[in-house]
Amino acid sequence: MIAVIQRVSHSSVVIDGSEVGKTDKGLMILLGVELGDTSADADKLIKKIPVLRIFEDDQGKMNLSCLDIDGEILVVSQFTLCADCSHGRRPSFIGSASPDEAKALYLYFVEKLRQSGVKKVDTGKFGADMKVSLLNDGPVTIILNSKDLK
Repeated sequence: MIAVIQRVSHSSVVIDGSEVGKTDKGLMILLGVELGDTSADADKLIKKIPVLRIFEDDQGKMNLSCLDIDGEILVVSQFTLCADCSHGRRPSFIGSASPDEAKALYLYFVEKLRQSGVKKVDTGKFGADMKVSLLNDGPVTIILNSKDLK
């Protein structure tokens, strides 16, 4: 499972002209579910993300987590994170989980994130054509792969 985490001042997702999710200060997460991912992969990311110290303290050092600042999180499904671009010019998505498996793990991830103590967790809509907006704060962008976490 791949998560692209961005520290944001605010973020939102719009579908067919209507805002379906938004956050103020916190994190925007793009989540890609790979073939073979399980709830254990989601659990590894959930264990790490809310406590990842990427927000600045009073001295300007990244010492605070999303939980510490009472931040919010927007999670957007993004199967294109699983693209294989090693051959040719067209990405291959054979490494992505099937839509049914990916949706189940995405929903599991969101529910567990909501249970982690984060103030607010909003989402886009799995499989929809979404317009995502954000103001990256820093900028700070971190990529986590559950396969790399213990």
